[in-house]
Amino acid sequence: MNKHTPFLDILKQVLTEEEVKELTGQTNYTDTGNKLTVYVLLQYLAQACYLGWESFRACARQAPTNGLIPVHYSALSGKAGDVPYDVFKRVFNLIIKKCNRATRRHLNLPKDLLLIDSTTVTAPTSQLPWAPYKKFRAGIKLHVALSHGQHSPVQVEETIAKRHDAPLGEVLADRRYILVQDRAYGKIARLDHYFESKTVLCDSAERQFAPRQAA
Repeated sequence: MNKHTPFLDILKQVLTEEEVKELTGQTNYTDTGNKLTVYVLLQYLAQACYLGWESFRACARQAPTNGLIPVHYSALSGKAGDVPYDVFKRVFNLIIKKCNRATRRHLNLPKDLLLIDSTTVTAPTSQLPWAPYKKFRAGIKLHVALSHGQHSPVQVEETIAKRHDAPLGEVLADRRYILVQDRAYGKIARLDHYFESKTVLCDSAERQFAPRQAA
């Protein structure tokens, strides 16, 4: 994609309206919008991220000149608050799957590195009362598995900030990659499994972590 290629055209080629409808149908949410559908909202949010629009007002004001159908900012805000997170998580996972579709599988290339780490996002306790973190703050963690070769996420999982990273090591582990992660994600039983199955594991960028020798 070069600077003359509209971002929205790329998004439409990667993700179709029918696919978004199918993913939405897999959740408990019913998309009742005729003009402002989940697919249109997704286009607005994607363009806002790409072009740096800072508010729903800015989105509504600049949309007609950027290939989007005109929508009032209050309707846009209401729709964004109405569509559940699970819908966009499914959409995100589908985009990841498409962007990582295994060209590498058909080419005899060496394994890529999978970089695993977490980021803590905090907010006032009143906004996330179900995720208490510190005295006056709540928080969630985004655990990201990033392909080093493709510079793109392979998987993203969310937890409350207080939850330990270790259980997510099992969720994010992928035999197609060489794992690079800190010790918080480590588990002795998994290292033994890698040793028995002749799988190599790198634990953190600081050093190579060798599995225990068999007794």
